[in-house]
Amino acid sequence: MSTAAPALNPGAVLADLLPAATATRARVRDAALVIGGAALTGVAAQIAVPIPGSPVPVTGQTFAALLVGASLGAGRGLLSLALYAIAGVAGMPWFAGGASGAGGATFGYVLGMLLAATAVGALARRGGDRGVLRTAATMAAGNALIYAIGVPFLALSTGMPLGKAVAVGMVPFLLGDALKIALAMGALPAAWKLAGRRA
Repeated sequence: MSTAAPALNPGAVLADLLPAATATRARVRDAALVIGGAALTGVAAQIAVPIPGSPVPVTGQTFAALLVGASLGAGRGLLSLALYAIAGVAGMPWFAGGASGAGGATFGYVLGMLLAATAVGALARRGGDRGVLRTAATMAAGNALIYAIGVPFLALSTGMPLGKAVAVGMVPFLLGDALKIALAMGALPAAWKLAGRRA
């Protein structure tokens, strides 16, 4: 009997497919996944393209954070993004464009990613990453949570009106978000189909 087969139940996430024969090995696996998710987010944040007139660049950071949440589940996703945030605040230069610290105008997006990874992970445990439409809805919800914290933080930290913060901190990124959601719509359900064939 395959050890992966039980993990294909509706309460599983992709990370649960990685075998761990003992409780100790499961803890080591989970620690490695948390660290790896933080590192992936940090690397993706270095793909940064400035937007004229906006203090917020286009990055791969949010996409990585949502994939981490969906793949690891709510608990490990939260820990992974918390590690990413804490290390960045402590001086690790892996926020967007090699920045670090908590004082920047875009730090609210980092906080939003904590919430988004947790929510996306919880939705993934309910099958939110197993079909194309469900994956789209899950990722859209995650993006909305990032903006719900990031945009007001941007407004408060810069003193700009909330409408202006929306105009420079959300609107220019909606097309890119749609493309990222399209990528996830293909990648996550495909990963589950592949896992099902190998179980």
